Amino acid sequence: MAEVTLQNVSKSFGHATAIKDLSLTVANGEFVVLLGPTGAGKTTTLRVIAGLEKAEAGDVLINGISVRDEAPAVRDTAFVFQQYSLYPHLSVFENLAFPLRSPARRLANADVEMRVREIAKMVRIDHKLENRSTNLSGGEMQRVAIGRALVRDPSIFLMDEPLSSLDAKLRAELRLELKRIQTDIGATMLYVTHDQIEAMTMADRIGILADGALVQIGTPREIYENPSNLHVAARLGQPHINLLPPDLLPGTPAPGGTTIVGARTEHLDIQLAANGKANAKIDWVEHLGDQNHLHLLCGDRKLVSLADPAAPFNPGADVELSLKNPLFFDAHGERIFT
Repeated sequence: MAEVTLQNVSKSFGHATAIKDLSLTVANGEFVVLLGPTGAGKTTTLRVIAGLEKAEAGDVLINGISVRDEAPAVRDTAFVFQQYSLYPHLSVFENLAFPLRSPARRLANADVEMRVREIAKMVRIDHKLENRSTNLSGGEMQRVAIGRALVRDPSIFLMDEPLSSLDAKLRAELRLELKRIQTDIGATMLYVTHDQIEAMTMADRIGILADGALVQIGTPREIYENPSNLHVAARLGQPHINLLPPDLLPGTPAPGGTTIVGARTEHLDIQLAANGKANAKIDWVEHLGDQNHLHLLCGDRKLVSLADPAAPFNPGADVELSLKNPLFFDAHGERIFT
């Protein structure tokens, strides 16, 4: 495995800037997730590291050695794509064995057999080795695609939203599988997604991208609890953070310069109103099994929060809302720390 470093990397396509002055280090054995919306520069970052795109400025280093001008084959990276990219005419075994039979490796047949069966067992697809790849389910095909990357034992794994085309249940299962595999083999992994749950559950660190720039990087807890600006705060949290004017609710006073208050579920204290102290009303309750989403009306503002299903909150009920240590932002969306 290897340490991968981007130093002030920039890349444009015509007049559109995909990455601008991006600096990032993925340590040996680290699982880093780049999180951002479509067009944020996530895939381009992977392609620059892999050598599929060439940076116009800056440098790419693997284990401290510049590979900016090296061909993709020399960089020893493995790319897992969103759409599997398997060879449909080959069996699962032959798909997994394909990288080991390339001119750059040419392993002996016995070594290929041993390595393929080892990886197939690791990704739990060993019972399908004789099947054609076209005869697999979506989850099985993605396991083969991940296995084909693992079988090479590359310096770094680059994963471009590999689970986004799967259904929710299978996506949750493969998230755990992929994190287990990464931990077991100590792999260096850079993974891109727009799914905050994938980022929060898998990453050692999360990097938030916006318009090609790295806005903030830190552990999932750091990013969630201490976002540097409004963009970062809005990327994490379910339900999404509520954005309020500073004088809407009582509670923790806003510091000077505050124009926006960010209130997550844990920042809202909700009590059934008594003695005419109501300042909000429950519009409707969204039942999700283990928890409820409360949709609240506070004047002309709509807020969403979480509640225990056993809590006595019903549509139409008057409630009293107050703030507990919310997040504060200035007119430019920058965080005001208290």
